[in-house]
Amino acid sequence: MLLLTANSMHLVYIGFGSNIGDRLEHIQDAIHALAETEGITLQKISSVYQTDPVGYETQAQFLNGVAAIQTHLPPLSLLRTLKDIEASVGRQHRIRWGPREIDLDILIYGDLCLQTEKLVIPHPEMHLRRFVLAPLAEIAPDFVHPVLKETVQILLERLEDDKSVVKKEDFVL
Repeated sequence: MLLLTANSMHLVYIGFGSNIGDRLEHIQDAIHALAETEGITLQKISSVYQTDPVGYETQAQFLNGVAAIQTHLPPLSLLRTLKDIEASVGRQHRIRWGPREIDLDILIYGDLCLQTEKLVIPHPEMHLRRFVLAPLAEIAPDFVHPVLKETVQILLERLEDDKSVVKKEDFVL
């Protein structure tokens, strides 16, 4: 069980994606803002993957990836920070699973299991999405999902999602 104590650092995985405008620039701007945020230390960034949309499928392909950070911010404060970064990059809220300039999601926060009206950790659908598991497996293949008790690599290998996920390029900060 994860103890959330003041100033303790936690390993957090953040999913990122964009499919409107200059997708790579939106992602780079968001990652730069994340890296410059007090209380957050960027640890690792996956490659960028070009991916098929999920949910609302009549839209452009996404660029997706995952960043690993260390933070002492509690989960809801981190969520507010991510929403502020999305707004600063120009995110416009449209339809659920629809087009977006940038999307930042908390995937995993240490081994924390949390369910509130605003936030569920681990992300409730991450184990069903190749566009999340492929970049996460690149940077943390042996991380064990706190609920499913399987490594990210095993979850990826067992995944039946047939959506296209193609490694596009290494991320350059």
